[in-house]
Amino acid sequence: MSDDSEARRASGSRASPDDGVDAGPRVAVFRPDDERIDEAVDLLASLGATPVPDPMLAVEPTDAVPADNAAFVVLTSKTGVELAAAAGWTPGDATLVTIGPSTAAAAREAGWDVDLVPEEYTSAGLVAALRDRIADERVEIARSDHGSDVLLEGLHDAGADVTETVLYRLTRPPEAGESAELAAAGDLDALAFTSSLTVEHFLAAADDRGIREAALSGANDAVVGAIGPPTAETARDLGFDVDAVPDAADFEALAERVVEVVRDRAGDE
Repeated sequence: MSDDSEARRASGSRASPDDGVDAGPRVAVFRPDDERIDEAVDLLASLGATPVPDPMLAVEPTDAVPADNAAFVVLTSKTGVELAAAAGWTPGDATLVTIGPSTAAAAREAGWDVDLVPEEYTSAGLVAALRDRIADERVEIARSDHGSDVLLEGLHDAGADVTETVLYRLTRPPEAGESAELAAAGDLDALAFTSSLTVEHFLAAADDRGIREAALSGANDAVVGAIGPPTAETARDLGFDVDAVPDAADFEALAERVVEVVRDRAGDE
């Protein structure tokens, strides 16, 4: 975390479009209110953007841990890894599968060996990577309460005995929604959605303020970015015109792509 991020956290404030820090494109970002939002702010600033952090996710641990009698354990987030590790859980002899590089890095930092990371960092990618390996095997999926049914159904159809443990719940912070107000006012250049749930929570926050249609219209006048195809599909289904989906499903790639599209559009105009 940078010194600037620490100062913002200590003061209870973050950069906003009115800070006058720079004239870069104003990009709303929705990561949880922890080091992830600070890292996102720092990254966007390094790209010459003006970050508008509006955390749309809060993590509520369930205190559960993954089952310890499965041949395969699938972890789908860095948060899940950190919660399981903090509870003292280890994968033991199970084949450990993580959805992408960030989750794998967290697992290795916990001292675990990661056996498999799919080529595509999605539920469908996990199914494709495991399909030929799991017939008649028990597969434990440990994740949030908002996991995709694609993973459960795909592994079950491949012949696995699938169990699921909810490690944490994802809720919308009551104060979330500044970005919806800015979008409705035409004061955003881009929005960087990092999950389907951030899309849904953005609109829920707009609903709470009675500005859903204005926020959606303002977002569509800006650049709408989605971290991967599932998030993009959710956004389109809910009325967003998605402009930017990176090749790699990670925040750095999303931020770079969103800023690139904003600048390309400005150049065209």
